[in-house]
Amino acid sequence: MERRDWFWILFLGAIWGCSFIFNAVLIREIGPLWVTSFRVAIGAAGCWAVMLALRKPVPNNPVLWMKLGLLGILAYAIPFALFPLAQSHLASGVAAIINALTPIMTVIVSHFWVGGEKASRIKTAGVAVGFVGATILASPALLSEGESQLWAVSACLLATICYALSLNITRSFKSIEPTALASIALTGAALVSIPVAFAAEGIPVIAKGETWLAAVAIGLVSTAFTFQIMYRVLPRVGATNFATTTFVAPISAIVLGVTLLGETVLPIQVVGMLVIFAGLLLIDGRVGKLWRPSVA
Repeated sequence: MERRDWFWILFLGAIWGCSFIFNAVLIREIGPLWVTSFRVAIGAAGCWAVMLALRKPVPNNPVLWMKLGLLGILAYAIPFALFPLAQSHLASGVAAIINALTPIMTVIVSHFWVGGEKASRIKTAGVAVGFVGATILASPALLSEGESQLWAVSACLLATICYALSLNITRSFKSIEPTALASIALTGAALVSIPVAFAAEGIPVIAKGETWLAAVAIGLVSTAFTFQIMYRVLPRVGATNFATTTFVAPISAIVLGVTLLGETVLPIQVVGMLVIFAGLLLIDGRVGKLWRPSVA
């Protein structure tokens, strides 16, 4: 990948790491289904605002709307609900680290996907190294989270499978204008999430200003803003490379914990970060090229 693509990978990963902090704030007052509903609804509103500001044409094909709506359910409505649901019984940092399994799931799905990216040995090694780094990064949290329930971990794992499937499906919509794609997909997710939230959790009651701020931030910054970038970068770098954003998210979560919550960084966590960056270098492919003997 080019340097600019790696910049966006690191940038998006850092912002998406903040989502786990926002989730932790939101679930103090509202249920996980409303966390999802607020995120996709505010995100959709933000994307439509961008559509109007840029005067982008709105697709009028009903079949396309249906397909993108279903993509939104798989890519957003389901995983965005699974993570806050899991975080009711799982530390935010642990959830972010489990999310780092997304590249592994994506490599597996892409390898067997029709027309998908075949996994090279170097790229597979890079994903494995990145996962080892995420495991090292998680070790202090995992050792201290004895109350974390197995079903919560399973919910996070299911979310990574949703992400892996949706990243590969999104490749088939590369001819669709990115802002329109994000707007319609998020709208489809909102149309499903809001009625389900009403039925399962009732009317939300929010009394704290920090909850509203977290809802706006996760909707506009972590969703609407980042998706404008994601749908432009994804066709260029491919699903497997793009999934490495989830290796960056745990680092972001730990840095935020230090700067905002006064938490400390342990030496083992620094080691984990370095191992993750080694995995990213392998996935990039340039290190592998250096190992190959040059042909005279």
